[in-house]
Amino acid sequence: MEKQSTNARKPKMQHSTPARNWVGDNGKIIEPLFADYFLSLHPMRCFQGRLFTVDGMVEDEAPLKKEIYEQIRYYATTSVARRIEHIMQAIKLACASEPPKIQTDRIYVRNGTYFVDGHFSAEKEYCMNRLPIAYVSDAPAPTRWLQFLIELLYEEDIPALQEYIGYCLLPVTKAQKMLLMVGKGGEGKSRIGLILRELFGSSMYTGSLQKVETNRFARADLEYKLLLVDDDMKTEALPQTNNIKTLVTLEDKIDIERKGQQSVQGTLYVRFACFGNGSLHALYDKSNGFYRRQLLLTTKEKPVGRVDDPFLIDKMRNEKEGILLWALEGLHRLIRNNYRFTISERTAANLKEAMEQGNNILGFLKSEGYFEIRQGAKCKSTDFYKVYERWCLDNLEKPLAASTFIHHLKDNQKSLGIVYDDKCIGTNRGFHNVDVDLFLPVDVPSPWD
Repeated sequence: MEKQSTNARKPKMQHSTPARNWVGDNGKIIEPLFADYFLSLHPMRCFQGRLFTVDGMVEDEAPLKKEIYEQIRYYATTSVARRIEHIMQAIKLACASEPPKIQTDRIYVRNGTYFVDGHFSAEKEYCMNRLPIAYVSDAPAPTRWLQFLIELLYEEDIPALQEYIGYCLLPVTKAQKMLLMVGKGGEGKSRIGLILRELFGSSMYTGSLQKVETNRFARADLEYKLLLVDDDMKTEALPQTNNIKTLVTLEDKIDIERKGQQSVQGTLYVRFACFGNGSLHALYDKSNGFYRRQLLLTTKEKPVGRVDDPFLIDKMRNEKEGILLWALEGLHRLIRNNYRFTISERTAANLKEAMEQGNNILGFLKSEGYFEIRQGAKCKSTDFYKVYERWCLDNLEKPLAASTFIHHLKDNQKSLGIVYDDKCIGTNRGFHNVDVDLFLPVDVPSPWD
């Protein structure tokens, strides 16, 4: 029997992909040339280690890797998966560039660019935040969405929500507010977060406000994000508030740290929308600065016997182009008002109540029968604190630390009409224009004694 040759036993490999200039004479892939070739087919840029097209960030690189595999399968015979990863890195290096300049006069949408002066262009440019939703100037009004809001919120508070969602469309922090929406549970607050995902896509981050404050790596997750949504805000008091207060008002670069990497200066313009069953408080920060950064909306109570529509979110998603126009209307109103939100009397009262719940010193200062503001009077700091302790005892409140009490008085002495003095009475610290002599308790010892 005639022997078959070795070549006869191995049929010649057939493929439709012609040899490219990225294949060397030895049949090996020249990765830089392949990267240039691939980018000629798929124009992209790499910002901060992520690939972008003019349509936005490439959230899933798997289709690109699949195409690379099809291109190189006849030239890479071993360790193909590892080779594809190397080629992906080569592609990113080939198109790496500085992130585009942050533009605050336009909103990048799926079908072009909407400018805040009201005109629209179908042209696209590279950007960090292209929304997955199209601008449709004649989209019908989102009737189901508006009905949902009427059922969820008090009517006078809906403009503030409209303005806040519009505010988050632009990469700015000029309003210096975070949105908090609180209720007793079951009202449907979390559905707002689902609609926000339809509007913002990958430019929205779902996470925990507590983590932002306490985890030093959390800022890195928020770089170039328009919005963070916490749809289950914890009711535990924050141990500190420095990070949140900084991010709400940030208008410059800030230190960002990633695990195992040197910290860098990064760009953050993220806004916060948090939904929960209680107000946001801090363990130690009782300042007005913490609370004035909050836009606090309360929901209506869920009607007894209400039957929830399991298809409601699908109905509202079908109105997303109309919801975008609604949000843009809120943005335009906010800009006309110089980035001041429409605050109803209810919302203002919500914040005032939250401040008093978080800082019972405010309740004490509003009380009667414990001290008197009188021109020419004087009192020692220890005596003023004893009176405050008596008020706490009478009202079942836990007294704050003496240092917190004194610092609050010192920070607000002008509005209270009092004056702090290191030598108010002899060598004792105290306050002018405060009389507590008639109100000093005899059975509450001071912690300073």
